[in-house]
Amino acid sequence: MAGQTIKLLSPASRDLARRLIDKAPDGALCNIREATRSDKQNDKMWAMLSDISRAKPEGRNWTTDTWKAAFLHSLGHQVQFAEGLDNSGPFPVGFRSSHLTKGQMADLITCIQEYGDRHGVQWSDEV
Repeated sequence: MAGQTIKLLSPASRDLARRLIDKAPDGALCNIREATRSDKQNDKMWAMLSDISRAKPEGRNWTTDTWKAAFLHSLGHQVQFAEGLDNSGPFPVGFRSSHLTKGQMADLITCIQEYGDRHGVQWSDEV
């Protein structure tokens, strides 16, 4: 039995999920989880991170990736760094924002917004 992902959007999709569960062999796995972040949320996050990176609050001349890692870390997500092969400095590895749920992404955007507002970041029209 091949794995399937079903987005529960209607009575028909819920019915399909129930039928698949009823047909599943003993020992099969079922995973129900919140949907991951939307493309709109992702676009907003990157626009905000770009605005913050340009503003250089507190004198921090960081890339958008470094800002993202810092905000994820501030919300308690595990972020790890590795040293570059050419001694160019550390770079973030591991946890990705694409794995965040919509709720977690909303929290991240709120965290970025609050930090930027406290530090006088001028938000672009994209935000």
